[in-house]
Amino acid sequence: MTTGVALHASDAENQVDATVQLAHEAAAAGLRSAWFGQTFGADSPLLAAIVGREVPGLQVGTSAIPVFGRHPLLVSSQAQTAQAATHGRYHLGLALGTKHLTETGFGIPYERPVARLREFLTALRQLTETGAADFHGELLTATTPIPARVPGAENGVPLLVAAMGPQALRVSGELADGILPYLAGPRALSEHIVPAVTAAAEAAGRPAPRIVALVPGVVTDDVDAVREKAAEQLAFYEQFPSYARVIGLSGGQRAVDVAAIGDERTVADEIRRYRDAGATEVVFSETEIAGEADRRRTWALLGELAG
Repeated sequence: MTTGVALHASDAENQVDATVQLAHEAAAAGLRSAWFGQTFGADSPLLAAIVGREVPGLQVGTSAIPVFGRHPLLVSSQAQTAQAATHGRYHLGLALGTKHLTETGFGIPYERPVARLREFLTALRQLTETGAADFHGELLTATTPIPARVPGAENGVPLLVAAMGPQALRVSGELADGILPYLAGPRALSEHIVPAVTAAAEAAGRPAPRIVALVPGVVTDDVDAVREKAAEQLAFYEQFPSYARVIGLSGGQRAVDVAAIGDERTVADEIRRYRDAGATEVVFSETEIAGEADRRRTWALLGELAG
């Protein structure tokens, strides 16, 4: 099992420069991967491409690009370019997104998200594997009257999905290379998520899927104060049914209940619980909430535990 970290530098004077510096620190600490979220700010595939060029050896990925407001042809171009820039170290994460952000931000209806995900993945895999597509679905059309291959990305792009619900897990198992569950604790992984996506992959004749568990966590001695701060920061996710559901399946009531917060032994034990639950990779997020000293302490532990 490998370990990685989600990098956040949106408050920096220059987000790109700050992110590259953080990535150098992550690699020096022994971490294997760096991941970048996608909202309405920085372009995550471009950021991943820059970091991958600047920090050789570090795996980079996006977690995750919503399928609403995007098209497979454009995402394929971004992903293949990032893959060529990093010489095969880029991993593309996709997400269903949310009704609020989709309809408020893009002004388009959030309808049939799982069906859209299925069509998006089908067209995108054609593009990333062959450089061409001839897909005509109910919701999407993707054809290539001219080649769509990016030289240097001939080996394709790993496709992951931030899937946690039964339908999304089924589609991901059938069409993707793995999943990126967030706020899904070991119980939810072992009892619900991993069995569902693995069964779908087996039924489709695909290899066992990667399970890249994104976990909010930090190593600290000031557990109570950090937990309170994390509770405030993570409360945003509790308003979305998909997250509320998986938090409940994990045995929690609030998002902070699935955060890994404590000393080195406590956090290491929690990471091992994710491994035992079926996670093939663990990526820590929110490591910066307790300040620089605890962030570095957290990264040092993650580097020690990297497979």
